[in-house]
Amino acid sequence: MVIAVVVIAIFLSVCAYKNLHYDEKPLEKTFNAGFEEKQLTLEDGTKLNYAEGPDHGPALLLIHGQSMQWEDYSRVLPELSKYYHIFAIDCHGHGESSHDAVKYTGVSMGQDFVWFIQNIIGKPAVVSGHSSGGILAAWVAANASEDVLGVVLEDPPFFSVEPTEMQNTFVWKDSFEMIHNFRNQTEVDDYVVYYTENSYFWGLFGNVRSFVARSTRYFREKHPGEALKLWYIPYSWIHGTLYLDNFDLNFAETFYMGSWFEGLDQEETLANIKSPSVYIKAATIYGKDGVLYAANSDEDAEKMHSLIEDNEMITIKSGHDIHFEKPDEFINIMVKFLDRIN
Repeated sequence: MVIAVVVIAIFLSVCAYKNLHYDEKPLEKTFNAGFEEKQLTLEDGTKLNYAEGPDHGPALLLIHGQSMQWEDYSRVLPELSKYYHIFAIDCHGHGESSHDAVKYTGVSMGQDFVWFIQNIIGKPAVVSGHSSGGILAAWVAANASEDVLGVVLEDPPFFSVEPTEMQNTFVWKDSFEMIHNFRNQTEVDDYVVYYTENSYFWGLFGNVRSFVARSTRYFREKHPGEALKLWYIPYSWIHGTLYLDNFDLNFAETFYMGSWFEGLDQEETLANIKSPSVYIKAATIYGKDGVLYAANSDEDAEKMHSLIEDNEMITIKSGHDIHFEKPDEFINIMVKFLDRIN
């Protein structure tokens, strides 16, 4: 009995430590691998923050997903930098890049990233983007083909991303609608607290939500401005909140309203990609209520695949943040992609 108690205590201690510190070691390894964080300012005053790795191969521009920042790639950066010269950028409204709503459209952001390739990287690059970053990567590949060696689209939500398309998706209910409602109330001023108390995700756990919400409120009051970490909650469940304090919620509102897509046609963008391409699709899952728990349906994924000339589609049993959840598989895909661009 005593041994069993000790074993359980050790197990809980290991889990607790991992949940509280899971992001630290990968980031430490990233900087030890030679990455440096840098900033630049465009002529219009826009500041872009990015991390640059050692020059060990073709240039690779990494564009993270919504509410993340460049550090979200830290699990893959050290190993991937052995094969590429990596530039991992903070999108507008995220991290330490400018939080200027004027730039919150796909076209404006894409134009700045093309400028980044031409003026900072200085040569054609592979472009890989995750989620909405994948839409940006596709736009860059479609509109600046001479600057793109190839494009890797990591679970981008094509055809399930404009307001009329995503009413019955997890991301609409748990993110865009949630943020819109938060911005239109005055009772709670901390979005992380509001999210835990009201989110679709935590509502799936019944009475557990109230316990987690109390813990969240207590943590945020005791540690203002610090990312939420709860020792008893698996870190992967709340990883999506890790960078929220550095995320401009006005950015999410442009997806709720649809203004982010001004001048960006999804079908046209995909059809205009001529460089070598890989589309990585995460597993398609539906909740019991019929809500789509994925970036897009199998039908929309097939439509996306068919629109891109000579595209390779790879489906992985993973959640949406593939490079975070399945880093080894993401690295393998990126390394094999070198054969396509060579």
